Amino acid sequence: MRYDLSHRLVVGIASSALFDLTDCDAVYREQGEDAYRSHQEAHLDDVLTKGVAFPFIRRLLSLNDLSDRSDPLVEVIILSRNDPDTGLRVMRSIKAHDLPISRAVFRQGLPSYRFMPALNMSLFLSANGRDVRDAVAAGLPAGHVLRTARIDDETDPELRMAFDFDGVVASDTAERIYQSGGIDEFRAYEVRNATAPHDPGPLRDFLGGINRVQRLEDEQRHRDPAYRHRLRVSLVTARDAPSHERALVSLKAWGLRVNDAFFLGGIDKAAVMKALDPHIFFDDQVAHLNGTAQGTPSVHIPFGVVNTSPPATA
Repeated sequence: MRYDLSHRLVVGIASSALFDLTDCDAVYREQGEDAYRSHQEAHLDDVLTKGVAFPFIRRLLSLNDLSDRSDPLVEVIILSRNDPDTGLRVMRSIKAHDLPISRAVFRQGLPSYRFMPALNMSLFLSANGRDVRDAVAAGLPAGHVLRTARIDDETDPELRMAFDFDGVVASDTAERIYQSGGIDEFRAYEVRNATAPHDPGPLRDFLGGINRVQRLEDEQRHRDPAYRHRLRVSLVTARDAPSHERALVSLKAWGLRVNDAFFLGGIDKAAVMKALDPHIFFDDQVAHLNGTAQGTPSVHIPFGVVNTSPPATA
């Protein structure tokens, strides 16, 4: 029977983002592919430890209890550069961690992101920065999961997600104005266009998928007043008044919503993240993420003018 992905929230994830592959990667870099294959075979039954994106993925999949088991809301698919043999350890580790992931793409030495459209994916996460950049350059929604010293997979079922706005949920048009004309021209431009929604950015559709799950939570709460919402979405942006208005206008025009909005106007995002404590944070600027990644699972979206070298101007 055909399994239809078209109405599901589908996330692709590399094993490098789901698990801690530091030791495995060191073998590959220092000793080559044959030694890497031997290492994986020798450790086939050694369960891989949790990686940076593990808490996010586990919680996201847990939301499938809002639907029938035969018709899940969320599908997570492994996209891996491993070959099928070395990928066997990944699949056994998934089973050992009791993650409901059954689908995978293993391509020996080759990137798998080109299969994202065929699999209806609205997000691909990987610790391989080059793969992510190539995916984004191809117009695909991908994020580079940064290394962090803190992987906190507490038992609280809530899933907290935080998104930057420009270059993540929205396009980088306003950022281009800022880069070429400075803060005053940026603010004037946003005020002139306050009622015009931005063009969508790479993660607009992913946020739309998250909102669909939130609406089902609303329905569950209506049926059962004791139900506690598990999904919470925050917008955390360097915008402030008056440029905040266009961000909210854009979300409303797209039919999207967030639970919280932080318009920081240059305040350090790392301090806010420490208090907010999200399980994942998406931002397009490495300068912001260098601070947040110390204590928050952080994902770089290498999209737009701030990720060109040298920086482009409008």
